[in-house]
Formats: sequence, structure tokens, C-alpha cells
Amino acid sequence: MTEPAGVIHDIGYQRYQGERLGRRYVVSSLWTHSLRTAYGFGRTAKAKIFPWLVAGLILSVAVVGVVIRAVTGEVAISYLALPEGIYPLLILFAAVVAPELVSRELRTGVLSLYFSRPLSQTEYALAKLAALVAALWLLLAGPLLLLFLGGVFSVDGWSAVWDEIGDFVPGLLHAGIHALLIGSIALLIASLIGRRAVAAGAIVAAFLMTTPVVVVLSEVGGDTGSQLAGLFSPSTIGFGVRDWLFGTDGEESMIGDYGPVYGLVTLALVGACVGLLVLRYRRMRA
Repeated sequence: MTEPAGVIHDIGYQRYQGERLGRRYVVSSLWTHSLRTAYGFGRTAKAKIFPWLVAGLILSVAVVGVVIRAVTGEVAISYLALPEGIYPLLILFAAVVAPELVSRELRTGVLSLYFSRPLSQTEYALAKLAALVAALWLLLAGPLLLLFLGGVFSVDGWSAVWDEIGDFVPGLLHAGIHALLIGSIALLIASLIGRRAVAAGAIVAAFLMTTPVVVVLSEVGGDTGSQLAGLFSPSTIGFGVRDWLFGTDGEESMIGDYGPVYGLVTLALVGACVGLLVLRYRRMRA
């Protein structure tokens, strides 16, 4: 009688019988993880230095505005003017965070592991974009909230508080426009470049190298040219939309009657960036 060639061991394997959380949970988890990554949560102390340094600098601007208003009663920094004053910091933040969200995964080749789960390429791209936009918006919303609280305690009467709310809400909406515009452009560029340093430089160049074009057209284009010059740089398109939707705090608008044009160009630019971003990932194999 021959002995069996092998033995089957019962290691107690059991099939999972719990709740299947599904695609929505996967997408929300990816969004949450990406948002935490943007601010360095769950990572080393070194990874937290830059995002929180930028956040601290922007908060310090808001603190100065609150102190000036408390002492003098004058509004030194309006809700709509805050993004313009710290715009370079927003660009630097996006240039560092966007490659951190996607470039590392492109270079290390782990996307196939993501797409082996119930997560489509489109959902992956949109979750990453939503995380970057949320990170940029929070970077502005925190200082805006600080300005609002300082303003509320500097005015008298419920009517004045209501007026303060009426100024605060457009500021949040304006911050959202900038977050969406900067985030969509930055993430698209980062998704095309695997090396983080190169991607960061390309993002900064996309925003800053187009600014001289606006200056030149403003000088040589006459009234119409100067009013449309802001369309040639993503750094100025958002401020044109601000002037169109929310006014200019009593100053003369630099965009004339071309506000709807700025709005349409902004929608077209964001739509094109989101579409190309989704296409970029849909062409990858699971």
C-alpha cells in the first residue's frame, strides 16, 4: 500500500460574510486619504512642514487683518481680496501637493492595484481632484472664517452681523472658484509627469509664465485689450470672475462688460482640464 504524496491541511479559511461597503466607500476612503496626504496627516513630520507653513502664513495675514480692524475699525483685508494677496502661496501649495497625490503613484506603478478593486479610473481621477480642490479651499476658508469672527466682534447690532455674513459668503464662493481652477490645472499637469520635482516646476510655470502676457496685452491692447488681457493667464481669470459676480468694492472694474466672457472661459478651462484628466486615466489599463 503506497503512502499519500501530500496532505491537505485545514487552516480554518472562511469566506467573508460581513457587509460589502461597495464603491462609494472606496471612493470616499480614497478622497479622505488624499486630503489627509495634502496636509501631511499620517506621514512623517517632514511631510507636514510645507503645507502647515503655508497655512500658517495665510493665517497670519488674516490675524493682521483682524487686529487692524479691531484697533482702527477699518477693513484692511476684505473677504474677496484675500485670495489675491496670497495667490503665490496657493500656487506653491498646489505645485507641491498635486504631484504628491498622483506623481508618486504613477512612478511606482501601483495604479494597477487601485484599479483591481471596485474603483474605476474615472472615480480615481475625480476623487484625487476633489481632494486637491478641498485642500485648497480649506486653505482659504480657515483664514476667511477668522476674518469673519473678527468682523462679527467688531460690529454692533444684528443688522451689522447680517451684513458681515453677506460679505463672508461671497468670499467662500470666490475661494471655491480659485480652488477649482487651480486644482484642476495643477492635477492635470501632475498626472502627466511622474517625477514630482519636474511636475512642481511645470505647475508653477503654467501659472507664472503666462502673467507677463497679461501685462503686455494690458499695455498695448487699448481699452478692449486691457479688459480681455486677464483671459490669457489662469492667475487672473479667477479675479475677472470675481469682479463680474461680486463686484470690486467700489473700484472701477478692470474687465468692463466682459464678465460673462470670463465666466465662460473659466467653465471651459475647468471642463477641459477635468475631461483631459479623466481621459488620461481611462487610457490606463486596470
